[in-house]
Amino acid sequence: MNINKLSRQNIQALTPYQSARRLGGKGDIWLNANEYPTSPNFDLTDRTFNRYPDPQPQAVVEGYATYAGVLPDNVLVSRGGDESIELIIRAFCEADNQVLYCPPTYGMYAVSAETCGIACKTVPLTADFQLNLAEIERQLDNVKVVFVCSPNNPTGNLLNRSDLLTLLQMTAGRAIVVVDEAYIDFCPEATMVTELANYPHLAIIRTLSKAFALAGLRCGFTLANAELIQILQKVIAPYPLPVPVSDIAAQALQPQGLRQMQNQVTETLKNRTELQKNLEDLAIVDQVYPSEANYLLVKFKDGQKVFQSLWEQGIILRDQHKALNLQNCIRITVGTEEENERVIEAISALSGKK
Repeated sequence: MNINKLSRQNIQALTPYQSARRLGGKGDIWLNANEYPTSPNFDLTDRTFNRYPDPQPQAVVEGYATYAGVLPDNVLVSRGGDESIELIIRAFCEADNQVLYCPPTYGMYAVSAETCGIACKTVPLTADFQLNLAEIERQLDNVKVVFVCSPNNPTGNLLNRSDLLTLLQMTAGRAIVVVDEAYIDFCPEATMVTELANYPHLAIIRTLSKAFALAGLRCGFTLANAELIQILQKVIAPYPLPVPVSDIAAQALQPQGLRQMQNQVTETLKNRTELQKNLEDLAIVDQVYPSEANYLLVKFKDGQKVFQSLWEQGIILRDQHKALNLQNCIRITVGTEEENERVIEAISALSGKK
């Protein structure tokens, strides 16, 4: 019996998202998933494991609402930002609708759409990694959800705010615009949260995985107007967050946890500046792209050689060579000062090799 033939045809054809852990590797320096390099310490305070958790844990919802500057009615908690992507597609897309996204960008927009049987349209970013608004407008027919990422992964840049506002204006009454702000804690002044009151079709994705150093927790958020949140409530699982997850997330959103996160951001930005400077001094580096996140996109003269050499040394980076217009590019997560030094030393050693 061929079980594969029993699966849906779109799943048979689906190429799953190549997450950092799926790609594997054997290393002692992991700089391929944009994680914070060390783990914060939290102790469980809620051990009522015999009861189902709250569908939307109040302490987490209220804590994140306060942090983000919105009302609790504007917050939905989910299993990471990835679940938010899928919820929006499931809630708003009919079978004959389409999702639009702008590569090079986060791969889960396409994977989630294809998993749900929804076709995708792509409008590539411009040469400077900004939105091609004229082409997006031409492609909007039958599009129900538009995904954009700012700061964009893997390029690291912010999308122009004026362009995001234009996108919201051109999609009003036609499509949901999702702004993925997974990395916004590294540049909070750039958030689109202040526009929620003006655009009922705007949804914002957030996470505790990056600046909060809680990737293993799998806790994310959708920020939107109350009506949009209520629609997502219809399709989310009954008990999306386990008790230990909501317990630690609530602690991370208390004043002490927020101070710890802000200290982590400060440290990351300092290390990013130093890493960028040292990379730019290397002969085999063509370009280090500006970044507002906790990673750098670097174009090498021979990116495949650099990636493979460091992989073999146990320094695991993220190869972007096959991404649209990113030939010879590698994404490097900002690690500890010591990890960054190891990266520079390993790349420097390749400079004299042919």
